[in-house]
Amino acid sequence: MDPVAVEGFLRRAAETAEAIRRAPRVHVVSHIDADGLTSASIAVSMLRRAGIPHDLEFVKSITPSELERIRAAAHPFVLFTDLGSGSADVLKDWTCAVADHHQMGADFATHLNPRLFGLGGESCSGAGSAYFIARALDPANVDLAALAVVGAVGDLQDADACRLTGLNRVILEDGRRAGVVEWRLDARWFGRETRPVYKMLQYADDPLLPGVSGSDQAAMRFVQDQGVALRERETWRRWTQLSLEERRAILSAAAVRVTRTRGAAEARRMIGEVYVLSREAPGTPLRDAKEFATLLNSTARYGEGPTGLAVCLGDRDAGYRKALSLLRGHRQNLVSGVQLAQLKVERREIVQWFDAGESIRDTIVGIVAGMMYGAGASRELPIVGFARASETETKVSARAPRELVLQGVVLSQAVGEAAREVGGSGGGHDGAAGATIPLGKEPEFLERLESVLKRQLSKPVTVSATG
Repeated sequence: MDPVAVEGFLRRAAETAEAIRRAPRVHVVSHIDADGLTSASIAVSMLRRAGIPHDLEFVKSITPSELERIRAAAHPFVLFTDLGSGSADVLKDWTCAVADHHQMGADFATHLNPRLFGLGGESCSGAGSAYFIARALDPANVDLAALAVVGAVGDLQDADACRLTGLNRVILEDGRRAGVVEWRLDARWFGRETRPVYKMLQYADDPLLPGVSGSDQAAMRFVQDQGVALRERETWRRWTQLSLEERRAILSAAAVRVTRTRGAAEARRMIGEVYVLSREAPGTPLRDAKEFATLLNSTARYGEGPTGLAVCLGDRDAGYRKALSLLRGHRQNLVSGVQLAQLKVERREIVQWFDAGESIRDTIVGIVAGMMYGAGASRELPIVGFARASETETKVSARAPRELVLQGVVLSQAVGEAAREVGGSGGGHDGAAGATIPLGKEPEFLERLESVLKRQLSKPVTVSATG
């Protein structure tokens, strides 16, 4: 990372923290995904510890009508976390601060976003930006680094390099010194802490495990063929319970399968950094950053933001039990959503798409779209999912695999431009983006989206690295 850019970012964090310190009361507005929840939790923890009066609300997105509603409430100071950068042209005239990492509009004195300093949107998440403000307000807030790591992993910031990079490395080091985060090289598949080993492999993606992913029986046989017992007494064994030799045997056999079908580069993606929250109980979804993020996604996306917030703030009693119950329902909804999308997916020249109508919640259609790549969707095309957001609006969620991003696809730009051309708004990341458009404009949106994607794919690609 450029030291001058980092210094500028940290100076802005300190200036923003000082503005918050002087505020008579702070109204926090945050997004509803894992990054939004951890961002909000960091902000609330920071404000509580500093004795600053505050309140909080979660929103799906910042639309013009949402901004009008928030401004009409005449809050003395508003702190936007994990959103707001796209509306910075409006917010620059507010008494507010923004802690974000998405595509941005105007720069102003209390707008903290790594993109403003040339550090890139993957350098840290919205939770990371909120963390640096909290750390500037009080160095004792370094224990909040654990939540910032969950936010970054929840936003898949470790996906490209198989590790967190950029400003996230600073957060990791803070977390290690505070005794709240540790990391190691291990299998990157989801479910290391809580799933039976065969279930972890059955649902393995990035990369898929040929002949194993998608089948519980095949996954069981594969584990047993490596001389690894599935059970210990009557309990299914989890990945974190296996010996080092057992893990190596499974990974070695898996690497052979992936290399034969998808190449050595994909096989290398099986191994990467995994992030452990040191103070959480082993065998729970709070111990592993990926699983913690999924637990959070099962709360605010279903209108249960206060439950996710409570867990982030340390509730391991009623709030945690409720979150676990919501997680079970979330998993069932995702399975049902993928099954529905498989029946509805259609293919165009540049994109594949499905319209779920009211059958999939608009708050999880993006997760379903991403899961479709592990359920038979073509990795050669971006995928777009539509879901009914209201009586007059459609939610758009788009995903693109890493291979397409490397070829030049920038979904935040493509989806945002296409949405504006049909009277909506949107944005996001290179490989994941969302929008809200008028109901009935879906065909026109797809036409506009393909036009932008064609332009992107026709340009020479410059690959840059962050450290």
